[in-house]
Amino acid sequence: MYTQTEKRQFIIFLLMAYGLTYVLGLLMWYGNASGVDVSAFPNAQMMYPAAGVALAYLITGKKEQKLPKAFYVVFIILTVIMAVMAVISVFVELPSLGTAEASVSAWTLLIQMVLIVGSIICWIALIASGRERRENGGLRWKKTGASIFCVVLFFVIYMLRNVISYALGGQLSDIMQTFAQPYTWINLAALIPNFFLVFVAFFGEEYGWRYYMQPYLQRKFGLRGGVIFLGVVWGLWHLPVDFFYYTTPDMGLIMAVSQQVTCIFLGIFLAYAYMKTNNIWVPVIIHFLNNNLIPVVSANYSADVLKNQQVTWAGVFFSLILNALCFGWFLLSKQFKQRNEEEQM
Repeated sequence: MYTQTEKRQFIIFLLMAYGLTYVLGLLMWYGNASGVDVSAFPNAQMMYPAAGVALAYLITGKKEQKLPKAFYVVFIILTVIMAVMAVISVFVELPSLGTAEASVSAWTLLIQMVLIVGSIICWIALIASGRERRENGGLRWKKTGASIFCVVLFFVIYMLRNVISYALGGQLSDIMQTFAQPYTWINLAALIPNFFLVFVAFFGEEYGWRYYMQPYLQRKFGLRGGVIFLGVVWGLWHLPVDFFYYTTPDMGLIMAVSQQVTCIFLGIFLAYAYMKTNNIWVPVIIHFLNNNLIPVVSANYSADVLKNQQVTWAGVFFSLILNALCFGWFLLSKQFKQRNEEEQM
């Protein structure tokens, strides 16, 4: 089913995406246990999947193959820089900046600065690579109408899901009050330019999961089975941040299960959007929105808004039901049906 080259590429991808994640996850565990700041790790980890794809293509690709090699090299270098910064952050403590009420880790600021500069350089390398190389690397924008539809659809579902969640929790007035504030709408508008300044982190995941891993697994497990299996392995990839960043280790297991719920059902929608558009930038944008709408909806603009969350088994069960209703039914969409019919012919 897979050629020798594809098998080599898969091994390289796994070593980068999972090997590096889990090896540095041990260091993250050490840092967390030592009480040091580990906020540099999550953003660095987001880069590993795409870096694995880029490295695999550079190592196994033929010389005459026209790929966006300069973009790949820049992205890999950026990934190495961020991984090194994460390692150093465990042993070199930097002071927090700001006031006691609103402080931010200096490592968080440094990582964000690297992300911004790196994103700009990556855009330059990507544009300079030319249309043909972008096409060959699956990096060209396609199907504008369908792409916009998928992004808007996700935004609507995301907001509806939060309204339902707040309403069932008796907090509907809170979210209504949040959206009554001009500051909320200013921050929503700011998401557009912000995407271009930090896109590499979200590209880092989606180029690995949706562009590379999804078709690879769908060939073996079928269109629906491959997407569900991808959601599981995507969730397992989050284990280090589940235990040592999103929550405290004592709640890590609950968070890991919660992560499975999120990755499986959000992964279904991301797969639908990618299959409908064949445009990797759509999952990248949706992933960016999924993460960056959290502070807007919660009205919590702290840099550590995702850190040390409180999770319960009841909350996980509620999330399972809500996400299944919001995203699970996309497995029945015509994209999956049409392609299944084509495979059976």
